[in-house]
Amino acid sequence: MTFKPARLLLALLAVVAMPVFAQNIAVVNGKAIPSSRAEAVVKQVVAQGQQPDSPQLREMIKKDLIAREVLMQEAVKKGFDKDATVKQQLENARQAIVINALVRDYLDKNPVKDADIQAEYDRFKAQAGDKEYHVRHILTSTEAEAKDVIAKLKAGAKFEDLAKTSKDQGTAANGGDLDWATPSSFPKEFSAAFTALQKGQVTETPVQTPNGFHVIKLDDVRTAKLPSLEEVKPQIAEGLQQKKLQAYQEEMVKKAKIQ
Repeated sequence: MTFKPARLLLALLAVVAMPVFAQNIAVVNGKAIPSSRAEAVVKQVVAQGQQPDSPQLREMIKKDLIAREVLMQEAVKKGFDKDATVKQQLENARQAIVINALVRDYLDKNPVKDADIQAEYDRFKAQAGDKEYHVRHILTSTEAEAKDVIAKLKAGAKFEDLAKTSKDQGTAANGGDLDWATPSSFPKEFSAAFTALQKGQVTETPVQTPNGFHVIKLDDVRTAKLPSLEEVKPQIAEGLQQKKLQAYQEEMVKKAKIQ
């Protein structure tokens, strides 16, 4: 690609017109504010897409840095930089900044690979299964209460009516409806019970979980509508990154001499 003379002239004029900071953008009470600090702020603002580089942006940043320097000098004059609480906060901030730099470096050198993301997605699909179940339940505090519910259902009572007595207040008002979900969304004992049912069937015996005793009804079954890899790729990548960082941290702690 080549510039025509007119385009080249315009490009050069644009560069010349864009203001640059001098070695110091200002000197406040004898203390200089280096241009490198302002340039770093400009770069950050532009990179984050908050604003494009412009004379107005640079002037705003200059005024802000000057105001901050004035306030900093006043705070030091009053001794706040020697305050124990402030010192601890500064040390915490310093640690966070340095650790974040270490984390960025580790992730750059140990990126999550597409193959890892694919494997995690395949594991998720296998765990979720290829079916979704529309389930209702009635939760009781004791096994005897659950057996009484089952007896009433066999005698002709409607599940939705008995569900009003359920200990699960979140579903009691709507007939115990737990909506569509995959088996992996529930405790193992609970999902094992309803996946063994046929449409319209109710569990013959109470199903115990940490929440209590359940009477479960299976309304319907359908093919699971799982998200595509592309839809969940960012979340999977982030989760794998967190696992890498957790393992890295644990490895460093094991190597450390802790007394």
